Amino acid sequence: MAFGLWFTLFELLLKLFLILAFVKKGSAGITSTFTRTKWQSFDIPLDHKVLAIPNGYNAPQQVHITQGDYDGKAVMISWVTADKPGSSRVQYGTSENKYDFKADGTVANYTFYNYKSGYIHHCLVDGLEYEIKYYYKIGEGHSSREFWFQTPPKIDPDSPFTFGIIGDLGQTYNSLSTLEHYMQSGGQTVLFLGDLSYADRYQYNDVGIRWDSWGRFIERSAAYQPWIWSAGNHEIEYMPDVGEVLPFKSFLHRFSTPHLASRSKNPLWYAIRRASAHIIVLSSYSPHVKYTPQWFWLRDELKRVDRKKTPWLIIIMHVPIYNSNQAHFMEGESMRAVFERWFVRHRVDFIFAGHVHAYERSYRISNIRYNVSSGYRYPVPNKSAPVYVTVGDAGNQEGLAGRFRDPQPEYSAFREASYGHSTLELKNRTHAFLNWHRNEDGQKVHADSVIFLNRRWASNLRRRRLKEDQLKARGKIDF
Repeated sequence: MAFGLWFTLFELLLKLFLILAFVKKGSAGITSTFTRTKWQSFDIPLDHKVLAIPNGYNAPQQVHITQGDYDGKAVMISWVTADKPGSSRVQYGTSENKYDFKADGTVANYTFYNYKSGYIHHCLVDGLEYEIKYYYKIGEGHSSREFWFQTPPKIDPDSPFTFGIIGDLGQTYNSLSTLEHYMQSGGQTVLFLGDLSYADRYQYNDVGIRWDSWGRFIERSAAYQPWIWSAGNHEIEYMPDVGEVLPFKSFLHRFSTPHLASRSKNPLWYAIRRASAHIIVLSSYSPHVKYTPQWFWLRDELKRVDRKKTPWLIIIMHVPIYNSNQAHFMEGESMRAVFERWFVRHRVDFIFAGHVHAYERSYRISNIRYNVSSGYRYPVPNKSAPVYVTVGDAGNQEGLAGRFRDPQPEYSAFREASYGHSTLELKNRTHAFLNWHRNEDGQKVHADSVIFLNRRWASNLRRRRLKEDQLKARGKIDF
């Protein structure tokens, strides 16, 4: 075995020892007893420098990008101009300050109560090449601004890639700590699990104002790498007392998704492929029972998954299906009842959710035998089932969900109520590393770390090695 692999295994064993030094066992897994520092859980003031409006008349602000197609050769670049529409053009190229290409987008705005948004631009930049650093420029004259992004590797089972997993971010000082920690993690694309700005906790015009501040808050990361969006309950913004009854109004105006590329008719659910992963985004707050549009779409999308090209199948949503916290317990039951059999049948690797303001990782379990009249009513181990991971702990003003159910259920492997984020490192077709980073740890410290083997390719590799060993023993193959 190579020295590098031995060193990695030693490092992981050391981390496990350190984790066990301050945890206690539940009935099955681990409930951490770590006590976090109590930081303030109120929103950062609007005059703070991290929410600052960029200099220059009508300068682009709230810049963010997301994947713009199915396979990662396009980005959607979005931004806001406050004073007038201005240009929706993106200039871009492969050298800094040299823009050989251009693309033109669209611009629109919306109202929410008496708030009138700035001019929101969306521009699709497509026809890109894999693994290239592109520089782009938006805005006009002296108020223009320049950024860059890196395209992913080609769709291939051995393309390595690191995803950041963030949910329920908000815009508090804890949120800032999470974002700063994530930006040091080496993550290349964020899978965002819903509940973005928490602007709905404000009233009247302040709702829109806090959407603007959140757009400026995340720009430090989201202008340079794609954030893949899913919507949570705080994006619904159903406020009939002020005449606002259209769900997801602010979210759908401000954030674009590549839903058409995956044959979805609704931007709240869609799919992308990136490096060695096939990622499916579901909407917890849209109809999903049998024969609804989301149900039909997911059925068809799962059939499109090609594990020879994308061995890792990942689903993100807002409401967790398995959760042992007192907060939001069993709120995902309706989606579990409809979709869990599909998740098991298609051997989904990971399902990430937010909503609960804590971290929790499950074992591979399922409850597909249960119904209201018969069947075993508790989840049981199932090697074909996903690992369910709740990462709703990024730092919003509602604070942490510190009350876990006791005793710890047998399906729960690790849980802790602290602010943080996760990373998922896809190494190749056989191995992936899942890490959870607590905010109070340094960059290299993981509070929860697990190596996962891909059930298709790792098992195939074991069978092939066994066959090769047998042939070698018989003198039929030379190594």
